[in-house]
Amino acid sequence: MFITRECDYAVRVIRALAGEARLSVSEICEKEMITAPFAYKILKKLQKAKIVKGYRGVHGGYSLNEDVSQLTLYDVYHAIDPEMFIIECMHPGYSCVRDGEGRDSCAVHQELEEIQSEVWKLLQRKNLEELLKEN
Repeated sequence: MFITRECDYAVRVIRALAGEARLSVSEICEKEMITAPFAYKILKKLQKAKIVKGYRGVHGGYSLNEDVSQLTLYDVYHAIDPEMFIIECMHPGYSCVRDGEGRDSCAVHQELEEIQSEVWKLLQRKNLEELLKEN
């Protein structure tokens, strides 16, 4: 995990769209100083997660599909990086050489699981409406 540039920019995209009926990609990029290719990549992921809605055509663009009062940083980050783990051994499919085959479970792994859980809780504690109001 830790929070990637793509996750950070996804929050910027949400911030640009908040309170707007619809914005073009160029308007989003101008408001938040993001390059168009990066914005398109982010918007595609946010659209797949149903956080934003895309419109085609001459008057196309993007709008929020969910109210910012219903979204948290966790929702946005998870849409961009669904495997948002602090370390690769948190991934459910990861096979650790320190676990299993008669060995005690890894105490470090157990501690990191608790930390991972707390990080997720902290990312969910405020909605984006609250956070965007603070800016």
